[in-house]
Amino acid sequence: MSDLPRFVSLREVGPREGFQFERGPIPTDRKVALVDALSETGLRYVQVTNFAHPRWIPQMADAEEVAARFERKPGVSYDAIYLNERGLERAVATGKFDLRGRLALTATDTFSKRNTNKTIAETIAALPQQIAAYERLDVPLEGVSLMAAFGCNYEGDVPLARVLELLAVGIDTLAEHGYAAQWLQIADSMGWANPLQIKRLVGSVRERWPERRLILHLHDTRGTGLANVFAALVMGVDTLDTAVGGLGGCPFAGHRDAAGNVCTEDIVFMCHEMGIETGVDLDALIAAARLAEEVVGHPLPGKVMKGGSLSRYRRPA
Repeated sequence: MSDLPRFVSLREVGPREGFQFERGPIPTDRKVALVDALSETGLRYVQVTNFAHPRWIPQMADAEEVAARFERKPGVSYDAIYLNERGLERAVATGKFDLRGRLALTATDTFSKRNTNKTIAETIAALPQQIAAYERLDVPLEGVSLMAAFGCNYEGDVPLARVLELLAVGIDTLAEHGYAAQWLQIADSMGWANPLQIKRLVGSVRERWPERRLILHLHDTRGTGLANVFAALVMGVDTLDTAVGGLGGCPFAGHRDAAGNVCTEDIVFMCHEMGIETGVDLDALIAAARLAEEVVGHPLPGKVMKGGSLSRYRRPA
């Protein structure tokens, strides 16, 4: 247990990944209300929206309006995602986001094609074009991300060797253009990971690139999310993507009714109970989770939002 980090940074992705997974439209003002509520919890990173074409993700058709209306809070970094150069241009044009460039890859051809309309080979061939777009728009290039790194609903298990190979492609491509990959984001996009797999992959990546910071993006599709987070913490991972209330899931993963991303308030509760700081006010976060459930209009899978924190039970009478 000596490897547990003292502080864990949580990157809140619920307003983006959560709302894009919902079947029906969500009013813009409710999206903005959740972003603003999350800004008051002590979280230092909030992913607000997705600048995808509305034909592919209609729930994000109001991305510019959401960007215009949410209130930036000092000390919070606000991000958005995009699937192509046009989406990046739209995000930059809002002037509201703290964008950090990354080369995005996917570990299986089928999921890559469904998610980005490119195969792995086509994506790799287009990486120099991605770099040129970041340079043209003055967005700093910082990292490499890899989706479906643990398994794929369309192609099955993903070999560890493929994960390492694709991360190396991203790192080497950045280096060829004069950039260093400061961080590697590794995503369990379809909820295939188990704790031993987390330890094997993290250990292998750390052995090969010990100087890179790791960001894990985990889903709770099959109920292993919190166990996977604990395994990552034991391996010293200190940066995680999470979603308030357990919102989200990937709309291109082929399991529309599955649970979403690992739940922010559940992870905050677990970390605090183990003596790991997060900088987050758990009670404020629980209130934000309840707001998220109200906004989507159906129960969310988060546990602590229902059970509450232990603080009131520990207060002296």
